[in-house]
Amino acid sequence: MRKEDLFEKNHLLGVEFDRYLLEHSELLEQIPDNAEIYFLPEEDPDLSQENLKIVEAQKAKGRKIVLVRIGRLSPPRSRLQDVRLESISL
Repeated sequence: MRKEDLFEKNHLLGVEFDRYLLEHSELLEQIPDNAEIYFLPEEDPDLSQENLKIVEAQKAKGRKIVLVRIGRLSPPRSRLQDVRLESISL
């Protein structure tokens, strides 16, 4: 997997995980200080495998690791409501 793809997929999951934590703040207590978080999405075994390779290297360095196993992602959709566009002529 290209580094760009790895970054993009993990970034998207990171944003979604942040949103999830806003709604489930009790999970924050389970994340140790200075822990590194890695995502293992069931729907993307290639990404999970790549992240597990990184986890193994980080474990060997004695890092604190938290694995976030993700069953599935809902289809992307906007949460915007009552949107109106306005055109301005110059």
